[in-house]
Amino acid sequence: MSEFKKIIPFFAAAIGIILLGGFLSQGKIPPITPDGNKFLKINETRVRVELADTESLRKKGLSGRDSLDEDSGMLFVFDSKDVRTAFWMKDTKIALDFIWINDGKVSQITDGVQPEPNTPDNQLKIYTPDAAIDYMLEVNAGFVQKNNIKVGDSVDLTQ
Repeated sequence: MSEFKKIIPFFAAAIGIILLGGFLSQGKIPPITPDGNKFLKINETRVRVELADTESLRKKGLSGRDSLDEDSGMLFVFDSKDVRTAFWMKDTKIALDFIWINDGKVSQITDGVQPEPNTPDNQLKIYTPDAAIDYMLEVNAGFVQKNNIKVGDSVDLTQ
């Protein structure tokens, strides 16, 4: 019996780590569907997303792209929650709507962001959220209006 009492703390710690890991990863990034796609939902609007979840992918973003499929976007996933970050349209060829997300809700919208071709880096417009965010979603310009997305709408990353 005393041997059993000695291992109880180890089992409790292991279970705690497993539960904590599941809690922390819950909703962090959208799961991959059987066909290899990832989706999120803003209210009832389903969006297929590409993830920008590393520093190099976040830096590249949608630059160099000639188009973005309708009802799709790029979800910027950061290394922690409640970040303050900035975006620009360096080498981006398509107009975009920015959907800033915090605590599972649309916290801000920057719509109709236009490309700035042939603009020196030091003259590119910088876009920042008014408050800390957890994610940022870039979609085609007009997406927000077309889908009636508003600040306060719920964002479900578990689709």
